[in-house]
Amino acid sequence: MDTMLMLKALILGFIEGLTEFLPISSTGHLIVFGSLLDFHSKGKVFEIAIQLGAVLAVVFEYRSRFTNVILNFGRDRAVNRFVVNLAIAFVPAAVMGVLFSSVIKGYLFNPISVAMALVIGGFIILWVEKRAATRPAKVLTVEDMRPRDALVVGVAQICALIPGTSRSGSTIMGGMLWGLERKVATEFSFFLAVPMMIAATFYDIIKHRDLFTLADAGLIAIGFVAAFVAGLVAVKALLRFVSRKNYVPFAYYRIVFGAIILITWLFDWVKWTS
Repeated sequence: MDTMLMLKALILGFIEGLTEFLPISSTGHLIVFGSLLDFHSKGKVFEIAIQLGAVLAVVFEYRSRFTNVILNFGRDRAVNRFVVNLAIAFVPAAVMGVLFSSVIKGYLFNPISVAMALVIGGFIILWVEKRAATRPAKVLTVEDMRPRDALVVGVAQICALIPGTSRSGSTIMGGMLWGLERKVATEFSFFLAVPMMIAATFYDIIKHRDLFTLADAGLIAIGFVAAFVAGLVAVKALLRFVSRKNYVPFAYYRIVFGAIILITWLFDWVKWTS
C-alpha cells in the first residue's frame, strides 16, 4: 500500500472523527481536505465508511446506555420510548437519502457548495443561539422527549443531506429551535448518529461493493481507527463544552472557513476539485 495514501487516509480519519459530532460538517471537511490532499475515493465509499468509526465512539462512550437498551427493550417503558423516538427521528432523512443521495452526490459534493452551506449554516447557528438566550428550554432531559420532539429533530436532519450543512448541526439546532435544552439536543444528536450512520455506511458499501479492492479495505481500516480515536476525544470535549458554553464559536468558525474557501476560489488561488 502506498505510504502517502496511508498518511492521507490517517489524516482524513482524524478529521472525520473530530468533526462528526461538531456542528461544522464532517462530510464538508472531508470534501474540502480531500480536494486539498488530492484524495478521491470511488463513489465516496471511503468517506462514508470511516464515519462508522466515529459513530462507534459514541457507542463506546455511552456503552452502559446502549447495553441497557439492548437488555431492557420491550420490558422497560422508558427504554421503549427512547427506541421509538430514535426510530421516528431516523425515518425522514433515511427516506430522503435513499431517494436523492445520488443526485446530491452528483451535484453538491464539491468544495464550493460546501463553503456556501458552511457560511449559511453559521449564520443560522448565530440566530438560533440568540433566540435560545431569550427563551427557556421546554425539554430538559432526553428521557422527557416525546415522539413529536423526535419527529422535529428527524425532519431537521434532512438538511444534513446537503454537504456542508452538518448532521449534528441540523439536529442540534432543530432541537433547540423546538425547545430542547442545548445538552439534550446534543446528546440526542449523538444517539441518532448511531442508526443513521450505520445505515448510511452499509447502504453505500452494498451499493458500491463492485468498486472495492484490497487496497481500499486497508485505507478504510486506517481511516476507521483514526476516526474512532478522534471521535472519542470530540464527544467528551463537546459534552464538557456545551455544559458551560454555546455554539456561537462554531458558527464563526463555519463562516470564516467557508469564506476562505470562496475567496480562494473566486480569485483562483486554489484549484478546488470535487
